[in-house]
Amino acid sequence: MNHDRIHAREPSHDHDRWATGRITALDERDGHCVVTVDDDGTAVDLHVTLAVRDLFVSRLDVPADDSPVGERVWYRKKSDR
Repeated sequence: MNHDRIHAREPSHDHDRWATGRITALDERDGHCVVTVDDDGTAVDLHVTLAVRDLFVSRLDVPADDSPVGERVWYRKKSDR
């Protein structure tokens, strides 16, 4: 499975290769995390490992018990779904 890339902070390199969006949902499916982001009115599903989910969520500026929905992220779509 090809996994997508996601960052909680603006990448310091290759800015033109990254898109931005706001998280609208996080779900678990088939042992992976599906992060849905809104990119200017278009819903984009990003498939990442649970470890990557834990990492980028921990880097968001939200308290541990709050939802990351609504937070801005940077991403690169890699999967062929």
